[in-house]
Amino acid sequence: MNQLKQVHAYTLRNGIDHTKTLIAKVLEIPNLTYAHQLFGQIPKPSIFLYNKLIQTYSSQKQPHQCLSLYIQMCFKNCPPNQLSFTFLFAACSSLPVPVYGQTLHTHFVKSGFVSDLFALTALLDMYAKLGLLRVARKVFDEMTERDIPTWNSMIAGYSKCGEMQGALELFNLMPKRSIVSWTAIISGYAQNGLYMKALDMYTKMEKERDVKPNEVTIASVLPACANLGALAVGERIEAYARENGFFKNLYVSNAILETYARCGKIDMAKKVFEEIGSTRNLCTWNSMIMGLAVHGKCHEAIKFYDALLSEGTTPDDVTFVAILLACTHGGMVAKGQQLFRTMETEYHVTPKLEHYGCIVDLLGRAGKLQDAYRLIQSMPMKPDSVIWGTLLGACSFHNNVELAEKAAAFLFQLEPWNPGNYVILSNIYASTGRLDGVAKLRSVMKKGQITKAAGYSFIEEGGEMHKFIVEDKSHPRFDEIYLILNEVSTKMKINRDFVDFQSELVEICTME
Repeated sequence: MNQLKQVHAYTLRNGIDHTKTLIAKVLEIPNLTYAHQLFGQIPKPSIFLYNKLIQTYSSQKQPHQCLSLYIQMCFKNCPPNQLSFTFLFAACSSLPVPVYGQTLHTHFVKSGFVSDLFALTALLDMYAKLGLLRVARKVFDEMTERDIPTWNSMIAGYSKCGEMQGALELFNLMPKRSIVSWTAIISGYAQNGLYMKALDMYTKMEKERDVKPNEVTIASVLPACANLGALAVGERIEAYARENGFFKNLYVSNAILETYARCGKIDMAKKVFEEIGSTRNLCTWNSMIMGLAVHGKCHEAIKFYDALLSEGTTPDDVTFVAILLACTHGGMVAKGQQLFRTMETEYHVTPKLEHYGCIVDLLGRAGKLQDAYRLIQSMPMKPDSVIWGTLLGACSFHNNVELAEKAAAFLFQLEPWNPGNYVILSNIYASTGRLDGVAKLRSVMKKGQITKAAGYSFIEEGGEMHKFIVEDKSHPRFDEIYLILNEVSTKMKINRDFVDFQSELVEICTME
């Protein structure tokens, strides 16, 4: 930057005009303030310079500056070209309201650039990112020519809005797919909680000869492994990432750490944490603390939290969810309450529903049900089903019928379709001898046709995840599975009968 300033001073002293070249060089750094000052010295800037400045402001997430330059262009009789609109649509995609982008769309049509592929793709992408899927799809359907980025933008838009069926339909219609296409559909499934489908899609992609996963693909699929507990698949993906030099990408290394932490391989998670070293960020710390908390290593979690603070890193809302969870699992009521108080007073983190849920759980497990109930009543936001469900679960553990009925009443309003709430309250009634309550709930469930959904399990075998429900016969190898299960059941019965026989024999010998 100093060298460029020296060049600028030299040109001014010698009357040489290299302003346009200087602006282009300064934007490469980029030093937008200095570039804009140079830009202001040009009486009549070219469309090239306007576009360069708009493009850079857009890449730096400063959309209002882009719009300001566009207005200036119009006033100075410098008509925008298709590139101008391409950069402007990209800038508008980060704005909270669509009105600016819609206005530009009108100008774009009037300017006669509606056949430009790149500008149309940017327009489609803008509407998709703003959540206006119908408009984006209309632009997509009316395009006479589409390239891979056009399809990818539409798929990503569907994924962002949770419309995975629409995303998959488009994905299957693509004449040709790139790694970005595969990553868009995989990350879409993962971000929408459809982890099994994300893994299935990744497995299909691996069979494609001309497609190789990149850093973004790896960082997108590993959270699915973490949430499913698919450790073997995660380890295979980690090996691929290391072989291809992706581990140095912090998003990838953080995803690997989270996979180990969630799967309970805490020692491996610690190794990855140390390997990341000085490049670790808050996400790295949060994954480590959360992994320790979830797997009962509560005191270690607090040590990591203290280390985070000693390094000068400021905790965020996710950090506090993790550390409060550690206190909950460790039964550390006083510590949890103290940390909860420091959120706002010391770190200016406003407690969310998740944080209140942790404290309700903490108090509930410790038997402080009235304190938990009072906390719920004092919350600045409306308690959701998770909060009331946490209190109901605590009432079930401590057989508190009075508070259980209050919690259940709210739950029946918030999620009347959820059979779990009826079952828990029914169990509380049964354990306290309130058979009339049990009968009443059964009647309500029968009248409302509320049935308990079958539970299911995932089993990892041979690098793949298999889903099972009770008496499931949908698996292609169910006959072999039941054959083994019957063998195991028979052996267990024989062993049990043998143990019973030994016990009876010992008893007879003792009597004699």
